[in-house]
Amino acid sequence: MYETISIEHDGRGVATLRLERAEKHNALSGQMIGELTQAAAELGGDARVRAVVLAAAGKSFCAGGDLGWMRQQFEAAPADRNREAARLAHMLQALNTLPKPLIGRIQGNAFGGGVGMASVCDVAVGADHVLMGLTETRLGLIPATIGPYVCARMGEAKARRVFMSGRRFDAAEAVRLDLLARAVPAADLDAAVEAEVTPYLSCAPGAVARAKALLRDLGPRIDEEVIAHTVAELAACWEGEEAPEGIAAFFDKRSPGWAS
Repeated sequence: MYETISIEHDGRGVATLRLERAEKHNALSGQMIGELTQAAAELGGDARVRAVVLAAAGKSFCAGGDLGWMRQQFEAAPADRNREAARLAHMLQALNTLPKPLIGRIQGNAFGGGVGMASVCDVAVGADHVLMGLTETRLGLIPATIGPYVCARMGEAKARRVFMSGRRFDAAEAVRLDLLARAVPAADLDAAVEAEVTPYLSCAPGAVARAKALLRDLGPRIDEEVIAHTVAELAACWEGEEAPEGIAAFFDKRSPGWAS
């Protein structure tokens, strides 16, 4: 059914949603975006599912947006670019509003959209060797569609430390930024994730879903107006001069014109 992700269920009602593009460092392609959106609807509507673990195969958790997919956007008509940006934004919102607890298992590096994927989790636990970063500005882009979730997770003050600079940071700093709840040795990661999952199995699933929805209502506003704004900002970058140069430089294995 799925080609870029997988879903596994255990006997307790815990589902593991796993990114399965290990050879591409689990970069978010157009196909993966669609499959994740579909999976969120499937898991959200399955009464047997009590909790969801968001995990990834391979060495990387998620390298961000697939650069081949991004390159296609520069060659597409503006309406098509906007539609693709909206698909990405609504995939993130589908995971953010999943009516089940979503626990992130961050076993490897997460950049750009990978930070966004960690941010839509209710709690994310990472291996202590992980590197993370909002690297979009290095490519002439901005962390637009992931921005509302990153800001909701870190708060504006902490997000300002890493949102624009493109610098990479380690797991210990990710904990200080509130992006990760904990950073543990890789050998202890499964136990740390299990410690986050287990309490939910003693809770009423309807109450958990209602409490999560209430918390989202009380937190920073992320609605269709906000999503549309982020889509427009990303589309504006794609239509500018810096993003084509940044993506081209990456594929040409050279520094972009602005790099010192």
